[in-house]
Amino acid sequence: MTPANRNADRLLSDLNVKYELDVPLAPFTWYGLGGPARVMVHPSSKSNLSAVIKRCWQHQWPVYVLGSGANLLVADSGVDGVVIQLDDPKFKQVKFDHSQMTAGAGVNLPQLILQTARAGLEGIECLSGIPATVGGAVTMNAGGVFGEIGKSIHQVQVMDDRGTISWRHHDDLKFSYRKTNISELFILAAEFNLTPQDPQSVKARIKEIFQFKKERQPLAANSCGCAFKNPLEVPTNVPKSAGMLIDRAGLKGHQIGGAKVSDQHANFVITHDGASAADVLALLEDIGEVVYEQFGIRLEREIVVWS
Repeated sequence: MTPANRNADRLLSDLNVKYELDVPLAPFTWYGLGGPARVMVHPSSKSNLSAVIKRCWQHQWPVYVLGSGANLLVADSGVDGVVIQLDDPKFKQVKFDHSQMTAGAGVNLPQLILQTARAGLEGIECLSGIPATVGGAVTMNAGGVFGEIGKSIHQVQVMDDRGTISWRHHDDLKFSYRKTNISELFILAAEFNLTPQDPQSVKARIKEIFQFKKERQPLAANSCGCAFKNPLEVPTNVPKSAGMLIDRAGLKGHQIGGAKVSDQHANFVITHDGASAADVLALLEDIGEVVYEQFGIRLEREIVVWS
């Protein structure tokens, strides 16, 4: 065992928590790229998670939160820190109380959307086709042209970097394009206010939204979804979306190594066999520079990069 691994082992060995050392992260991401995590932790409860977070804070170990890995790019060198995955069943519980629903952070969002449809509730079907956990979706206020998750949220349970648990209520929450004002390290659960509706009507809407995305996005390719956020302010006569800016810059099909700008949707960077995280990062940098040179717009990444 290396000295670094011995330190990691000593950090957690007395906490009665499941953990692994030097875990490859590529299989946990949609890109399938990137190096290992020094430590990966699988807490079995909120109190178990709190103990881990307190220990990491005391010893100044960096903490990373792993959801579905859909918009995550891990550097080829991996991350020298503690990666925490809320994959225990206790973080995947869903409860319905009339038109209110509470879902744990580890709940799969596409599956949750189908559950609400079967329960005859509408409000989150606008998120159809978005791969995420509930925690990740709330963190980035996931959404698109059909709506955002924040519009249905009543309150959110969070944990800060010292392991303290609290609820953030609706009047204390602010949701905007791809962000929230939640600064705590972990989202543990979210409570939604939904609206009763005929289940078949909700299911039909889900199918309609998914079909819309299927026709316009390279869903079958290796990608992380949208690579860049749409710019919030652009001059007159300049495209308003990141995809159109990249397209107008002539970058569809542009390739570096095994990473390529999709020919179907310019805001998707897809990968081929032999690609590395460095290829994707280099292509993202290149896209940003070309768009800035042509339009004077600084694109902000939607892809989260761990390094």
